[in-house]
Amino acid sequence: LLYLSGVGPRQAGTDEIPGGAIRTPDGIPQEYDIKAQTEACIANVKAILEASGASLSDVIDITSFLVDMERDFAGYNEVYAKHFTSVQATRTTLAITALPTPIAVEMKVIAKIG
Repeated sequence: LLYLSGVGPRQAGTDEIPGGAIRTPDGIPQEYDIKAQTEACIANVKAILEASGASLSDVIDITSFLVDMERDFAGYNEVYAKHFTSVQATRTTLAITALPTPIAVEMKVIAKIG
């Protein structure tokens, strides 16, 4: 099994957050695009899986963390459903008050390898 934790939307090797940060460096809330963040998060999961010899179809469990469930769940779920059409993974989506960085979504994933 392959265990991934803390996978967010940041572009690998940079501080860039697709869809924008949820707050400024001073902590002031700002607009962001949950769909873009979710797309980037799933792309990061996919890249890690592929580097390990697995794919999204090998995912068996996903836990997603959203900092604003009411605002973001519909957009997050729309993107999720587009990428996990044939995946029969169990999924739990949790509302949390904050993540350590200014992102709106983060994933924990378990996949089978081989």
